[in-house]
Order: sequence, then structure tokens, then C-alpha cells
Amino acid sequence: MLLRLNVLLLLAVLASALYLVNTQYQSRRLFSQLDRANAQSRVLDSELQRLQVEKRAHSSSARVQRQAQEMGMLILTPALTHYVRDDRSLAE
Repeated sequence: MLLRLNVLLLLAVLASALYLVNTQYQSRRLFSQLDRANAQSRVLDSELQRLQVEKRAHSSSARVQRQAQEMGMLILTPALTHYVRDDRSLAE
């Protein structure tokens, strides 16, 4: 009877030890994944900031005006505006 109890307790201790080893392994694996995800998040955040700065630079009014002048476009003034009337809509 005592021998069976000792064997049963030994098996319980071994099972507990194996479970502990497995749990520690899973914990380390998940921590490693979390660390990689955090590193990727930092990279993506810096890329987002860079793209936002680039977007602001490309959409500044001075840059748009400079690009328009390089393309031969003129600044719109009332003197350059031509209004077109549709006489068909007045006839109806």
C-alpha cells in the first residue's frame, strides 16, 4: 500500500514538473513573440511619422504653387475667368 502511494506521488511530482517545464517554455515563447511585435510596432510608428511628415511636405501650399508654376499653370484671377452660359437651359 505504501509502495503504491509512493509511486503515485512520484508520478504526480513528475507530471507536475513536466507541466511546469511546458508552461515555462510557452511563457518564454509568448514573451519572445510579444517582444518581436513591440519592435515591429516601433518600426511601423516611425514609418508612419515619416510618411506624415512627407505628406505635409508634399501638400504645403508653397510646394503646390511652385509645382503649378513649373507646369505653366497660372494663378486664377477674375480677369482670367471666363464664364460660359448654356442658352439651352434658358430656352426651356
